[in-house]
Amino acid sequence: MRSLLILALAPTASALAAAPFAPRGAMMAARAPQLARTPLFARPRVGSPPVAQEAVAADSGGPSNFEKFSELFANLFPVWTASVAALGLINPAILGGIPTSAFTALLGMLMLSMGITLTVDDFKRCLERPVVILLGFICCYGLMPLMALGLSSVLGLSPAMTAGMVLVGSINGGQASNLCTYIAKGDVALSVLMTTVTTIGAIFMTPLLCKLLLGAVVAVDATGVAISTVQVVLFPILAGMTINAKAPELVKKIEPFSPIVGVTSTILLVGSAVAQCAAPIIAAGASLQIACALLHILGGILAYLLCKPIGYDEKTCRTFAIETSMKSSAFGFFLAKAHFADFLVRVPAAVSVVWMALVGSSLAVAFRFLPTKD
Repeated sequence: MRSLLILALAPTASALAAAPFAPRGAMMAARAPQLARTPLFARPRVGSPPVAQEAVAADSGGPSNFEKFSELFANLFPVWTASVAALGLINPAILGGIPTSAFTALLGMLMLSMGITLTVDDFKRCLERPVVILLGFICCYGLMPLMALGLSSVLGLSPAMTAGMVLVGSINGGQASNLCTYIAKGDVALSVLMTTVTTIGAIFMTPLLCKLLLGAVVAVDATGVAISTVQVVLFPILAGMTINAKAPELVKKIEPFSPIVGVTSTILLVGSAVAQCAAPIIAAGASLQIACALLHILGGILAYLLCKPIGYDEKTCRTFAIETSMKSSAFGFFLAKAHFADFLVRVPAAVSVVWMALVGSSLAVAFRFLPTKD
């Protein structure tokens, strides 16, 4: 099983590594009308006079070598995800030593790296579109749980594995979706809002869905979830926005590090989760791998196809697809460990950590090389 999973991940990694990289100048020129609101690390700062922006663009002489490296590092996100997942399976001791207490710090760094790309105006613009946020909530807690139950039935998973799959489908959106939206040139502010809304919704939706779909009662510590949401999402985002508003010149210097910090934080989280559950992941068999992979792949595709005909712009559709596809699998693992007696219930969440990050990062890189015609 170990060899099967590694061989399955290898083509994805090698194909992405060989993908052509579009010149940054061409991408920036194509998106010139949106530069003031697009969170790319080399954009002119929000609020700069148009003449000053043109001067910056003219005098910069193109991206620096470090900026090119930063973009290349972010574009290879799926390769790093596949690599750390394989390393976690082959040698769990290397990454398994990351303490659980470090997870909050890593997620906080991820959110801070996104926060410095945002402004208050970004959130005001998103709040003018409550329908898409509501639609995302419905997909998160409607489409994904039902699809998890259906895939488990079609692939003949055991009751314990089915319970784990439904639990994964019934949890909130993952914080790594904000990073993937950033890489995909989506709407990062909308992504943060959707993640926050579904995270708060997990307080009551996750127990309700587990009760309705499984007949099981999952006790969720509402206070703990709320505190974690504030620590991991709200505080770092607000801190980053404050730095962006008060020290734009400083942000201009540190912003090229944002993709590197975000990607590194995410792959460490993935590698640690896989390493801690390496043996049961290998023993679970191919059917569970297929079920988890399809859950995240189909979730992203269906969400995109649902959003596009309604008339939303390309950036919104990309954000919607990534938000639906990516789940907070680490939180699902915690709930399975804390509230289900059967050990096997937690295995789908551990497998989902890999596929969630791999599918989300692959979507992000694929979107990045496609033009946003809007």
